[in-house]
Amino acid sequence: MENTRKKLIKKAALQQLFLLTMLLGSFIGNLSIAHQIGNLEKSSLAELVESSSPSVVTIAIKGKVKIQQNPFFNDPFFERFFGQPQPPREREFGGGGSGVVVDGVKGYIVTNHHVIEKADEIKVFLQDGSEYLAELVGSDPGTDIAILKIENPKKIAEIPLGNSNLLRVGDFALAIGAPFGLSQTVTSGIISALGRPQMSSDGYGDYIQTDAAINPGNSGGALINLEGKLIGINSAIYTRSGGNIGIGFA
Repeated sequence: MENTRKKLIKKAALQQLFLLTMLLGSFIGNLSIAHQIGNLEKSSLAELVESSSPSVVTIAIKGKVKIQQNPFFNDPFFERFFGQPQPPREREFGGGGSGVVVDGVKGYIVTNHHVIEKADEIKVFLQDGSEYLAELVGSDPGTDIAILKIENPKKIAEIPLGNSNLLRVGDFALAIGAPFGLSQTVTSGIISALGRPQMSSDGYGDYIQTDAAINPGNSGGALINLEGKLIGINSAIYTRSGGNIGIGFA
């Protein structure tokens, strides 16, 4: 009888211990989940994007190119039958990309050379929809960099310059621009590689490779770090399909 009683007491104690362990585990688990949710909220990039996006602008250009009406007419053989070739005709073209405000007081904007190449008219559109005619200050095809200036800008935000020499492979990065004309598009990724010279026409480039999505229209946009500082100007992608495959350069 005594042994049976001891067994019942022992069994009840084990049950209570098991129940306490389950309750304690559930409490700790809930604390862990709450902690993870808190970390996710803290790791949101919303504030960073809100402060940096106004400094990235959309650029639209217009220009004219001369087109030979029939290139065969330049051949002496065809001149015997059709006479002298007609002068080339002019055809208007349009295009665009993105730009980054680096001096909001004087209105200086950095973009890519290939974005404004051969442009007769350059327009800059700010985040609030206001637009300005821009003047080309200077451009370098080798590094694919161009400087624009807009006159009498109202107060516009500028992105502080970072130090790309401090970058390491694996650092987080954000790309901001207007792919396919979709202004204020933000994508995220990491620094995939450094010191890529292949994308430079003069062979002396020092390009940053990133897997942050870059598409047509992103050219001239900002590549920033998690401090909101400018570390590169998005310039090109490596692709066989025309779309992003995770290899972009700035």
